[in-house]
Amino acid sequence: MPIRKHKPVSPGSRFRVANRFTELTQGNKPEKSLLAPIKKSGGRNHDGKMTMRQMGGGHKRKYRIIDFRRNRDGIAATVKSIEYDPNRTAFIALLEYTDGVKTYIIAPQGLTVGDTVNSGKGVEPNVGNTMLLGEVPLGSSIHAIELQPGKGAALARSAGTNGVLMGREGRYASVKLPSGEVRRILITCRATIGVTSNPDHGLQVLGKAGRKRWLGRRPRVRGVAMNPVDHPMGGGEGRASGGHPRSRTGIMAKGQKTRNPNKASSKLIISRRKTKNKK
Repeated sequence: MPIRKHKPVSPGSRFRVANRFTELTQGNKPEKSLLAPIKKSGGRNHDGKMTMRQMGGGHKRKYRIIDFRRNRDGIAATVKSIEYDPNRTAFIALLEYTDGVKTYIIAPQGLTVGDTVNSGKGVEPNVGNTMLLGEVPLGSSIHAIELQPGKGAALARSAGTNGVLMGREGRYASVKLPSGEVRRILITCRATIGVTSNPDHGLQVLGKAGRKRWLGRRPRVRGVAMNPVDHPMGGGEGRASGGHPRSRTGIMAKGQKTRNPNKASSKLIISRRKTKNKK
């Protein structure tokens, strides 16, 4: 298991479960040409008004420019390193093409330094290769899936996720997404073979509130602990339940449908994701 439990030498390490990062290439630094600055807003808009709560602080970061399109067809690339990306849960892989161009991609599980990956029509369905959905073998695990041809990967990009190609009919391919939803996607869209890296990300336990602050998250106050003027679930004598669960702005939680039934893409959904709410 690439996770480890810390000895309880301090209150913060007593319950901490951390990633070992054994898949990462040791001793390397990110590629400077693929870094971009990130400006933090702290949840404030152009007027300085807080529009998003629980945001602010955190360690300074640089953005890693990821190639989500994978449109350098017919040019082989070699994996130079597997790196940590502070902006996402999955690891990233640095590729160097035969013409000298370097790019970052979402690293799939099992991809190692020295491997060769390719993209385009007619490539082998190997881990890390990007293909059109019309050429991917049925039943294959895929990630970094496009929704519109040429726009870039939009689905199954976080740690340990993947879709499964269920079938093809006409212009569309049926893909089962990580949420359980089965959706039709154009066969001219691209996807990458394999499962995204860092599957044990969800097993991590931060261990203390300060670690959450390092990630840029400020404390969250429960609605039932507020006054009625501050939250719809606030107030009451003693430990009142607070009534129906809802957000600070009154939007119902735990089961209310929020998707627009007239959304154009609804006709492409074959079966919706499974929910705990049986209503």
